[in-house]
Order: sequence, then structure tokens, then C-alpha cells
Amino acid sequence: MDIMEKKIEEFFERVRNAKSIAIMGHKNPDGDSLCSVLALAHLIEENFGVRPVCMYDGNIPDSLDNVPLRTHIKYFERVDMTQSFDLAIVMDYGNPVHIGGARPVVDRAGFVIEIDHHKNENTVGALCINDDTAAATAVIVYHIMRVGGLAMDSYTANLLALAILTDTGNFKFVRNGDALRIMADLVDSGVNVRNLIELMNNKPRKAVQLEARTAATAEFFYHGRLALATISKKDYKHLDGRGETVLNLLGQIQGVDYIVLLKEQKPEQIGLSIRSRKKPIDQIAVALGGGGHERAAGAVVRDTLENVRARVLELFKEA
Repeated sequence: MDIMEKKIEEFFERVRNAKSIAIMGHKNPDGDSLCSVLALAHLIEENFGVRPVCMYDGNIPDSLDNVPLRTHIKYFERVDMTQSFDLAIVMDYGNPVHIGGARPVVDRAGFVIEIDHHKNENTVGALCINDDTAAATAVIVYHIMRVGGLAMDSYTANLLALAILTDTGNFKFVRNGDALRIMADLVDSGVNVRNLIELMNNKPRKAVQLEARTAATAEFFYHGRLALATISKKDYKHLDGRGETVLNLLGQIQGVDYIVLLKEQKPEQIGLSIRSRKKPIDQIAVALGGGGHERAAGAVVRDTLENVRARVLELFKEA
């Protein structure tokens, strides 16, 4: 039995002995965070008879409104934050600050497990089932399910497929064949990929128009290798999710190697999404106080839009 299997064995022991379980992902959940949380919770409920309390902080994009079991996750303020859960499971969080308002539940829990595919040197779990080579946290959930011999119904299969589709950019960011093999198994079990992609075509009109306008007004630097787009505070309220459409559109332009989207979330609070078609850019995100994957990373910087823009341009000067 390898180290990962031993960790999964302990995971099941902890779940079996827990009478109350809380599960949460990162703030402002994306498809992998939301669907991995819901998939794991459903697996636990169906196989162990305990229904976990799923919670989140921030906003869930409208495009994810129709995912299976969406109503099973609650905004953290609608959960009794004074409750001491036997077990807290933190998923896909990357950095403790990204847990957000649900953090008190983690701190009060009898035991904490984390399941993540981000590089993270500041872990919160006493048991860490992490794999930074996995294309999505859902990939790790799938392996936990298979090692434990758990029953998988259509809810679980569709949630795992949605998580993998969204976090790999429909497989654009896969680094090995694991996610593809898992998706083949999920499709064989009845998952309809086309239906899942259509299910996520659910953005408000203003959000789509904003993303198109933002891409159209992007700036280009360093002989066109860096595309930089900006969403102002007055427009940010219309953004649905992280602005993936902007990033994808700009990434299609010939000669563009790096894409940065600056989002003025609040006065002197700027969110950044960074993508690369070539070299790793995660260290640039780290330099800005964030993190992520080699070619898809981000940060939140507490400074003016002008200062953050200047800092980003400086960091990319040597890229």
C-alpha cells in the first residue's frame, strides 16, 4: 500500500467515526471547487449515511446555477458558525486565506482533512490528501472513490465531470492522461459531455457583453506578447465568475504568450487572473501575494488599479 492509499484509508476511518461533517472549498467557488465539494458530500451521504453541511464564501457564478445538487451548498452566514463539527474537509483552497468566512468552522472542528491539487506550503489539514500533478481536485475525489470502492450514481459522475471540464478548460490545461482516462470512465457510466457544457451556458447577457467589451479594449505590451485587460469597479458587478471568456479570447490571438485580467473589485482591491501559453507564471502570482498553477494563476492585491497595473508590467518585463 502506497502513501496515498494509506491516507485515503485514514480518510475513510475519519468519515466513518464522524457524526457531523462540514465541507468547504475556496472563496468565490469555480466549477472544480463547487462540484468537488458537492460530489464528495454526496458520496459520503450515500455510502456512510451522514449528510455533510456544505458551505461557501463569496459568490458562485450564474453559469454554475444548474449544476446537480446546487441547493445542497449554503452561504456560510446561513450556517451556525458556532457549531463544532467532528470533521471539517477543506477542498481546492490553495491558501488558507482563500477559505474566507468559513474558516471558524475549520478552526473549531475535531479533525481537519484537506484535499487539494494546488501547491501549498501552508496547509490547514491534519491529514492532507494533496496531489499537485492532478488536473483538478475532482481527480483526487475520483481516486478516493475508487480506492474505497464507493458506489457512484449519476449525480456524482456528472459533478466530477463538470469539475474536470471547468478546471482543465475543456482539457486545454491537462498535463497528463489521468483526467482523460477518468473522463472516459465517466462518459462510459452515462455522462453526456455536450449536455454538461450546455448546462453551463447560463451567463447573464450583461456578463457576456462585458467580457466581449473587455477583450476588445485590451492593451498589448512587449511586442504583443502580453495582453492586459481591465474591468473597472463600475463594471465588476456584471462579471460572472473570473472572466474566463476574456482570457480565452485574448489567448487565441497570434503572438500573445501571456494574458492578464485586472478586476477592480473594490477601491484599492484588485483581483488578477493570469494565464500563460508558454512559460510558467505561478511565481508572478506569488510575487503579487497569490498563487496557482504553472500556467493559470491569480492574486488579490490591496492597492490602486494604477499601481497594480504598473507592478504587473514590471514583473512581465523579463518574462
